Amino acid sequence: MCGIVGYVGQEPALPILLEGLRRLEYRGYDSAGVAVLVDGQPHVVKAVGRIAQLEERLSGGEASAIRSGTGATVGIGHTRWATHGRPSDTNSHPHTDCTGRFVVIHNGIIENYLQLREVLTAHGHVFRSETDTEVIPHLLEAYYQGDLVEAVRKVASQLHGAYALAVLCRDEPDRIVAVRLASPVVIGLGQGENFLASDIPALLPYTRRVLVLNDGEMAVLTRDRVQILTLQGGPVEREPMEVTWDAARAEKGGYAHFMLKEIHEQPQALRDTLRGRLSPDGRRVTLPEVGLTPEEVRRLRKVALVACGTASHAGLVGRYLIERLAGIPVEWDVASEYRYRDPMLGPDSLFVAISQSGETADTLAALREARAKGAKVLAIVNVVGSSIAREADWALHTWAGPEIAVASTKAYTTQLVAVTLLAVWLGQAAGRLDEDGAARILAALRDLPAQAEQVLAQEAEVQRVASDLARHDDVFFIGRGLDYAVALEGQLKLKEISYIHAEAYPAGELKHGTLALITKGVPVVALSTQPALAPKTLSNIQEVRARGAAVIAVALEGDEQVPRHADTVFTIPRTDPLVAPALAVIPLQLLAYYAAVLRGHDVDRPRNLAKSVTVE
Repeated sequence: MCGIVGYVGQEPALPILLEGLRRLEYRGYDSAGVAVLVDGQPHVVKAVGRIAQLEERLSGGEASAIRSGTGATVGIGHTRWATHGRPSDTNSHPHTDCTGRFVVIHNGIIENYLQLREVLTAHGHVFRSETDTEVIPHLLEAYYQGDLVEAVRKVASQLHGAYALAVLCRDEPDRIVAVRLASPVVIGLGQGENFLASDIPALLPYTRRVLVLNDGEMAVLTRDRVQILTLQGGPVEREPMEVTWDAARAEKGGYAHFMLKEIHEQPQALRDTLRGRLSPDGRRVTLPEVGLTPEEVRRLRKVALVACGTASHAGLVGRYLIERLAGIPVEWDVASEYRYRDPMLGPDSLFVAISQSGETADTLAALREARAKGAKVLAIVNVVGSSIAREADWALHTWAGPEIAVASTKAYTTQLVAVTLLAVWLGQAAGRLDEDGAARILAALRDLPAQAEQVLAQEAEVQRVASDLARHDDVFFIGRGLDYAVALEGQLKLKEISYIHAEAYPAGELKHGTLALITKGVPVVALSTQPALAPKTLSNIQEVRARGAAVIAVALEGDEQVPRHADTVFTIPRTDPLVAPALAVIPLQLLAYYAAVLRGHDVDRPRNLAKSVTVE
C-alpha cells in the first residue's frame, strides 16, 4: 500500500532514503516525505505528488539543514497511497507529535484511530492532519518515559488494524524502532550501517543480507546492531537470508515502461516457475513443497481458490483445471467477499490463497478464516517470506521475480502455470489422471516459454490494432470456458491502465442483455482457443459481427473459421487447451499496454491504484 524506508549508519541518510523511495514508488505515489536527524534534531520535509516533487522541495531553503547538517546519518522516508485523508502536504508522512520529539511513518490502517484520537484530543493533544497515522506519535508522546522501545511496545498494544511503522526519537537519536503487524517490514544488514524497507528492491543497492519481520515483531536498528523482539519484549533469534535477485531486474532494462519489460520477461518467468517441478521423464509433477499425502488428497471433499483482482482470474482457471483433472469440487471466490458468507470448510478441505505480493489484506484475512475452520492451506505467491506464504501450511512459489508495474503480467502467467501444476499433481495423487494424460499436459507446459516468445513476436501488429482501439470508450470481451477466464483478465488490464471502459462476458450470455450494447464500430475482443467450444464461440462472433462490431480475435494457429468472421486475428501456437490461457493473455496484455501509451497515460502507475493492497 505505502512504501517505507529507513537508514542508520555513517553515510548521509538523505540520498539513501530517496533512492529507496524511488524503488518503492510503485507501492504508493500520491505523496512522499522524509525525516532526518540533524545533530539529534528531527527535520521533516514532505510534499504531495511523486518523488520528484519531494526532491524539488528538498532542493529549497527549508531543507538546507538536512543537506548541510553534520551527523545527518539517521532517517526514515515514506511514499503514500492515501487511505485516510486526501493527498496533501499535511496528510503526507512522516508525522510528528505536539513536541516534535517523535517522528513516525506508517503503512496500513489503524482501525480504532477515531477512538484514540478522541481520547488524545481530550488530553490536550493537537492534531494537524486527517490521517489515522498521526495518533501514533501522539500516543508515543503520552507513553514515553525515557525508553523508546518500551513506549513503542505500549503504543502497539493500543493499535487495532494492519500496519508497519518506523519511529525516530530526538532523545534516542542513534536508533530506529520498527514494528510489523500484517504489513511487510524487511531489515537490510550492512557493515556499520543498517536499513529497513517495506520491500526488498529498496535494499538491493546496499545489501543482500536481509531479515524479514514476522507479525507481532519489532526491530531496533542502530549503526552496529539489529535486535528483533516480540511485542511482549522477548528476544528473537533469526538467521539472515541472502537475496539472489539481480538488481538490474528491478530496473527498466531499456524498455519504455516496467510493464512492457515485464511482459517480455514472461518466457523466462515461465521457465523459472517450471524449473525442477517436472520429473525427468516428463510424466509426473514434483511438488515437494506441498505436504499433502496421496491419502489426504483422496479424502479431500472440496478445494477453495480465493484471491483478488488478477490473481482471482488465475484462480478461475484453476477451478476448471482441478475439477477436470482431479475430480474434486472447487469453489472460486473473490477474497474480499469470502468471509461474509460463512464458507463451508473443514479438515477435508484444501484452501488455496493466490497472491503476487503475499501481503494482500483480503486474501490474508480469508486465509485466516479458512485456518480457523480447520482447512488445509496452500499459498501460491511470488514473494518468499511474505505473510501469506508464512501463514499457510505450504507455499508454492511463482518465480516471476520483482514485478514493478502496478498492472500484473508475468505474475499472472506464472500463477497460471502454478495452478496447472497443482491440478496435475492433485489429479495424479487422487488417482484420476494417469501418466499418459499428465505427460500430454506437461509437454505443453515445457513448450510454453518458447511459444510465449512466438506470441510476443506479434507485438507490432498488436500495436497497430491498439492505435484504433485507443479511440474508443467501450470495449467488450467474450469467451467460453477457459477463454472466459482469460477475457476477464484482458478486460481488467485494458481498463486499469488505459481507462477505457471494458466488460467481459461468457459468450453465451450475449443474448441475455449485453447484445443490446453492440452497435456499429464497437470493438469486441473474442477469444477462441478451446476447440471443443469453438463452434459455439464462432456463432457468438457472427452475432456481434452482424450488428456492426469490430471483432478482434485470439485464436489457435491454423484456425480457418475465425479469420473469416473477424477484422483482426492474433494467433497462438497449437497447444493443449488447458495450457492455452497462458498464451492467449499475452496479446491482451500488449493491447492494453499500447492503448494506454497512445492515450498518454502513466502505464506503470495507473491512477487510484497501488501494487500491493495491504488494507481491506
